[in-house]
Amino acid sequence: MAQKLPEPVSLPSPPNDGITSIKYLGSSDLLVSTSWDGALRIHSTIAKELMVTQTMDCGPLLCMAIPNDDNTSGGEGGGDGGVQGVIYTGGSDGSIKSFDISTSTVSTIGQHSAAPEEDNNSTQKVAVSCLSCIGSDLVVSAGWDKKFHVWSTNNNGNSSPIATLDLPGKAFSMDVSSDGTKIVVATSGRRNVFIDIQRNSSSNTIVDKENASTAEPQVTVTVLTERESSLKYQTRCIKFFPDISGIAVGSIEGRVAIEYLDDIGIKSGK
Repeated sequence: MAQKLPEPVSLPSPPNDGITSIKYLGSSDLLVSTSWDGALRIHSTIAKELMVTQTMDCGPLLCMAIPNDDNTSGGEGGGDGGVQGVIYTGGSDGSIKSFDISTSTVSTIGQHSAAPEEDNNSTQKVAVSCLSCIGSDLVVSAGWDKKFHVWSTNNNGNSSPIATLDLPGKAFSMDVSSDGTKIVVATSGRRNVFIDIQRNSSSNTIVDKENASTAEPQVTVTVLTERESSLKYQTRCIKFFPDISGIAVGSIEGRVAIEYLDDIGIKSGK
């Protein structure tokens, strides 16, 4: 006999517009969401209450990233006294911002921008559509400006990326491998871009010869390969396997494809 599914539970005070991303805060019962209404919210799924609402002042929020470390947690039973950690958001104005839960502080980490327009020499800002964390000191982003950036969370007021790559199209989805050494970005035109990123074991930072004089973590990023998706329609989501042997790709037609890294010329595993 099939097991009866649990009844769904609605949380109070939901977003006023479409939800763009949703994740649990570490191993707690706290559920973080971002929305087209431009606000970040934290609900307790045990207490069934809204804990935090924070407007990020960057237009609609398109994506979110939470560092996977022991400092991201919630209080027992969802109590707000023990809530701590940092959440990063990507806005439609091209900004990447951090929200420190314990202090309710919002800071700008970086900014995606298009090339200056020729007619008025202004800079056109574009949306950040994908965000991921690598450890607690690096945030990677991809956007509708066809750019991939790496940012230091310890930027000391410097909001410039520490590494940049051009993408073949607008970024729709992105994932970082479980060991933090590979990144895959799905773009318009049904292209999947595989990126390698390596840390300097001697200093626990990432090395970039051009910026070796800076005190921030630095990076070297290399495109491993760029290939067409095996699915016929636009990619909606893309994820690495936990053991980094392959990826799963989902498209807007509702199909899922499995691609193994060894089959496309990329060394698999950690």
